[in-house]
Amino acid sequence: MKYLLIGWFLCTAMFTEAQKVEQITSAYDPHVLFSPIFYPVGETSTRAATGEPNVGYWQNRADYQISVALNEITHEISGSVTITYKNNSPHALPFLWLQLDQNLFNKESRGQARMPVDSRSRYGDSKNDFNGGYKISAVKLNDALFTDYVITDTRMQLRLPKPMAASGDEVKIKIDYSFTLPGYGADRCGILTTKNGEIFSVAQWYPRMCVFDDVEGWNTLPYLGPSEFYLEYGNFDFTITAPSSHIVVASGELLNPSEVLTPLQVSRMEEAKKSDKTVMIRSENEVTDLSSRPKAATLTWHYKITNARDVSWASSRSFIWDAAKINLPGGKKSLAMSVYPSESAGETGWGRATEYTKGSIENYSKRWLVYPYPVATNVASNVGGMEYPGIVFCGYKAQRNGLFGVTDHEFGHTWFPMIVGSNERKYGWMDEGFNTFINSLADDDFNNGEYKSKPASMEFTAGYMWNNNSEAIMNTPDAMQESNINTALYSKPGYALQLLRNEILGPVRFDYAFRAYIQRWAYKHPTPWDFFRTMENVAGEDLGWFWKGWFLENFRLDQSIVAVGYENNDPANGALITIANLDQMAMPVILAYETVSGEKGTLKLPVEIWNNAVVKKIKLPVKEKLKTVKIDPAKIFPDMNFSNNEWKGE
Repeated sequence: MKYLLIGWFLCTAMFTEAQKVEQITSAYDPHVLFSPIFYPVGETSTRAATGEPNVGYWQNRADYQISVALNEITHEISGSVTITYKNNSPHALPFLWLQLDQNLFNKESRGQARMPVDSRSRYGDSKNDFNGGYKISAVKLNDALFTDYVITDTRMQLRLPKPMAASGDEVKIKIDYSFTLPGYGADRCGILTTKNGEIFSVAQWYPRMCVFDDVEGWNTLPYLGPSEFYLEYGNFDFTITAPSSHIVVASGELLNPSEVLTPLQVSRMEEAKKSDKTVMIRSENEVTDLSSRPKAATLTWHYKITNARDVSWASSRSFIWDAAKINLPGGKKSLAMSVYPSESAGETGWGRATEYTKGSIENYSKRWLVYPYPVATNVASNVGGMEYPGIVFCGYKAQRNGLFGVTDHEFGHTWFPMIVGSNERKYGWMDEGFNTFINSLADDDFNNGEYKSKPASMEFTAGYMWNNNSEAIMNTPDAMQESNINTALYSKPGYALQLLRNEILGPVRFDYAFRAYIQRWAYKHPTPWDFFRTMENVAGEDLGWFWKGWFLENFRLDQSIVAVGYENNDPANGALITIANLDQMAMPVILAYETVSGEKGTLKLPVEIWNNAVVKKIKLPVKEKLKTVKIDPAKIFPDMNFSNNEWKGE
């Protein structure tokens, strides 16, 4: 009777396990995720199947000479820009397109019409009846007056009297213009009032060439606010005339320091170029000291930066100013600087901003590619965080880890998209997501992990990232719900790259491939497909399932333990774990277990276990009964339901 009872229990256990397998309801279709047809096109003359620029790759060029003046009373910026545009494409160009991004702040702009009231992407002067945008007074083409142009919202078309010839033809465009800087310009530019004067953070401040590329021809998407920028590379030589009481900082190198600084400030600047510790160029006490500025009505600051895609600047009479040397690989040097008002001063605030800037630039230069600019300037602003080549705007109230985080993030954008010039207007995740990823490594690196963060737990995060209102990463920022932008552009792609590095490829393979991507596409225009192909070819891994599930689609993950049994019903023969993939995303499986005597083990299974199965039976090399079995015990994969990831023995 005893043996019959045991047999009955064993049969019941086997029947129950079979029942559980039969009752599985899954939305997973392996053929959808692991389809062999992933890339929409093959190799072209300009873009290789390996993910690198091909032998026929070409890129147009725009060099700029700009001269403007700031009126601190009216907030008007006026002057001229001269653009030398070179057509390196194999196509004749009968017309040219320019971007007039300041036109977003005109009341009649498309961006104003589409954005919700009080949205962060609206201009901040609506209550004051502000109406911004460019006023263009004259246009010249090759030094002759030109009138055959059409302005449509934030774009301007020049209809040329003679098409530009292919493969090297150049034209010179001069535009005289003015605009009034908005108090809050879509978190890109603005004016901050402080007790010692206003801080003008100036961006999108000159007409810029649209990109003409081998993917879409002219890229003329309007500037609507959420989406950022896509720009050609070139050299910039520019001057800014401001009241003599102002300090003006900008992208690039100051060419005339002796004309705009006091001898003492010039001396301190030279000291800072040699110092690893922060050197004060203009102290808080000197801000209200008239002798800290040369005597004149106005001063003209002359800046230059080469091989950049944009320039920006800031001006104020209220600036405290400090700086320190940046040490770059190969013995190269650059200069970290910070400017900020008295309200931001102090060791918990902007007193450490230059230290953060220096640390960020040095770290990324060692990890990825050497910082290319002579200066890195951090500006305290009413702009919460915005990046430009060689200069960033960060919130003036930021402190401690908040200030480190925004500083590191904005300067991380030096690599994406200032060096690797992706199309932010369409693929915001290619700069924000990549940058969020490299920021996660910098948190550990800075000052022996001073601001190191705890690893994310997907138990709570996955449900937020893939909630019912979430959207796929591969959408333009303009087409996303504003509440989804942070998730879809920053955290989801950033975390995806962390998993790709740590759990799928491993740091050695990932870092080698990621550096190859940066080097291949430095100062060029990659598409998402170029990134995908580079990572696959250099790392030697087919990742179509990963790109499709996480980037192109909005697939969800739900891994589950279905049943636990033993080989021939004897624990001494090993345990048999039945697992299932219940939703359309798939990931590798980390299976942790503990036996009744306390023996622990972990088994990591590749994603390929799911390429032809919804349910999989896994054997664990144990000799006794199991106490617990868990899928993903550290909760690092974005599982939507961790409650079915654990089995406990009786």
